[in-house]
Order: sequence, then structure tokens, then C-alpha cells
Amino acid sequence: MEEYLIVTKPDPGNEPASRRAKRFLTPLQKYEVFLQLVRQEVTMAEAAEHWQVDRGVIMRIRTVAKEGAIEALSKTRPGAQSRARDYELEAARADAARLGEALKEMAVKLMLVEGKGRWG
Repeated sequence: MEEYLIVTKPDPGNEPASRRAKRFLTPLQKYEVFLQLVRQEVTMAEAAEHWQVDRGVIMRIRTVAKEGAIEALSKTRPGAQSRARDYELEAARADAARLGEALKEMAVKLMLVEGKGRWG
């Protein structure tokens, strides 16, 4: 029994005429859109037409940029900036302190066993 694959093409009449092909903007382009909106150089409709995207995309860019800016600014504090913790450095310092204490203990034991006379 032979099987045949039937390929059908979608009927272009079923899709809305106003639907555009998807266009993806780079982060730099999104930033430029946001700056144009903030400076009030363009309206949302003009930006959408210029960048060939839907107005919802422009609204989303504006919302995400505003939320990101608020989040980043809320993390800043006046005065000295706190540095990110370096966990490897902290672990190395703790290990060095532990080894230093062990070395002191060994020196005390050695002094008790052999006597102080040999050192000086």
C-alpha cells in the first residue's frame, strides 16, 4: 500500500489584511525607540509606523524600559558603592586563617616536645 503526502497551502484570504509580518528589533533599536518617545520626538503611532511594528510593541518597549530603569535606580544608594561579594576570596581567606591556626598549634606542640633551647 503506497502512502501519499498531501501538502496544502493555507488560503491567504483567511488571514486579516492588516496583519504585518513579524519584525524583531535589536536592543539598540528598542533603546532608540524609547529615547524618541521620552524626548517626545514621535508619538507611539509614528514610532510604530517608522519601525514597521505594531503599536503594542512600542507600548511594551516603553513599559519594559521604564520598569528596568526604576529597578536599576532603586538598587543604587548614595555614598560608597558596595562591591559584589567575592565568595572565592572569602573561602581562600578562611582557609588561610584555618591553616595559620593549625601552624600555630603545631609550633606550640613542637616547642613543648623539643624544648625551647634548640631555637635560641
